[in-house]
Amino acid sequence: MRAMVAVCRCGESSARVHGRYIRRLRDVAVGGLGVVIELCVRRFRCENARCPAVTFAEQIAGLTTPHSRYTPVLRGMLTQIGLALAGRAGARLAGVIGITVGRDTLLRMVRAVPEPDVGEVEVLGVDDFAFRKGRHYGTLLIDMATHRPLHLYDGREGEDLAAWLRGHPEVKVICRDRSSGYGEGARLGAPQAQQVADRYHLWANLGQAVEKSVNAHRSRLAEPAPDDAAEWVEGEPAVVQPPQELKIVTRLREQHAAAHELWTQGMSKAAIGRKLGLHQATIRKLVNARSADDVVAKSLQRARVVDPYVGHLHRRWNEGVRNAAQLYREIQQLGYPGGELAVQRHLRRYRTGRGHTPAVGPKPPSVREVTSWIMTHPEHLRDENTDKLHRLRERDAELDRLTCHVRKFAAMMTGRHGDRLEDWIADAEQDTLVPLATFARNLRRDLDAVRNGLTLSHSSGAVEGNVNRLKMLKRQMFGRAGLDLLRKRVLLAR
Repeated sequence: MRAMVAVCRCGESSARVHGRYIRRLRDVAVGGLGVVIELCVRRFRCENARCPAVTFAEQIAGLTTPHSRYTPVLRGMLTQIGLALAGRAGARLAGVIGITVGRDTLLRMVRAVPEPDVGEVEVLGVDDFAFRKGRHYGTLLIDMATHRPLHLYDGREGEDLAAWLRGHPEVKVICRDRSSGYGEGARLGAPQAQQVADRYHLWANLGQAVEKSVNAHRSRLAEPAPDDAAEWVEGEPAVVQPPQELKIVTRLREQHAAAHELWTQGMSKAAIGRKLGLHQATIRKLVNARSADDVVAKSLQRARVVDPYVGHLHRRWNEGVRNAAQLYREIQQLGYPGGELAVQRHLRRYRTGRGHTPAVGPKPPSVREVTSWIMTHPEHLRDENTDKLHRLRERDAELDRLTCHVRKFAAMMTGRHGDRLEDWIADAEQDTLVPLATFARNLRRDLDAVRNGLTLSHSSGAVEGNVNRLKMLKRQMFGRAGLDLLRKRVLLAR
């Protein structure tokens, strides 16, 4: 039954009907077909002399809202689709369920949703994300108790974080990475809060130092050649024809010698780069290398598709089979996935002169493999990798000390023994492993936060998860959406 009176937006009731008109509202689709509701709506005259509206239209609770062409149910559904899928993808999904809507309409609905109230936050997570990697960054704030995004803003300066924290004096703990900007912002904006350096970032920074240390020992990763001589074919000389040195290896040796000669003459690295026509980073690598072997080791140990089958190729070559096509077919039956050209290139250096190919020793592990062995818990290593790491530590005392340092840090981190941090830093600084000593010295710059990270149970895992989700939303919009739309989707799309 239709009401006799209607209420104006000023709050005044009126029973004076001014006129009628037909209003069309789109509703949720039924059976895949769009639904349009037609209403005969009355307009009333407002009797409040102070009201700016002379007439007003009646509204039906739960069905109409002012100036809307959608029912509240349909509008709520489209808003959720827009939050989940943004414009184009949301419009396609709406079309599948029988609702025709444009992508711009969906985005307008998303922008019209009010942002949620922040409320009180005791444990705050802070991390940055890239709008454009290396150039433009933003900051994401997370409530660590509920894992809910609280705020998203442009930039990653400490002053912006401090300004937000001043409005939230209830914050007691701030979980962050080791960024000095966030550390300073947290100190200025919330001096009462404990700062906690995330253990993931500590372990990642330690891994980088370990990789640099292992890379400096790259030339010593290979196991010594076996003493027993290979079995030679009867009637063939046991003289091994040494393979020709690769051109890139020869060039690196020449560059290393030239760079060190100019360095001993007192020239700067920039001047050496200009004289030799090399990038300054290359000159720095050449000058810092103790020997040419450290420079060429990376090229010599580079993985090639034919490497797992070199033993078979050399054995057959020494048996007198010199046809590369035949050898290619043989290793193809063994599972070789590459092409014949790689086999020809490998055997080409043994075709000049007469002699056998060298006996194939074990291929040295890569720097990343050794780093992963050192950074992995001993109980989680495979038996073969445990043996390789054990032999490597026996051959190289510095890598043995590096492994001990890493395992002490791991025990300190997993056991929450932050009280041992000072002793660990002192031991690492006194060692000759330069990258590890540099990592230890950097820990002193943020000592309290690092100690809290190794003592308290808080971590930034929820922050990293939300940053990954933010990256997905950002890529879903192909970088064409503004910060306001990205903020709405991050804060509201749960």
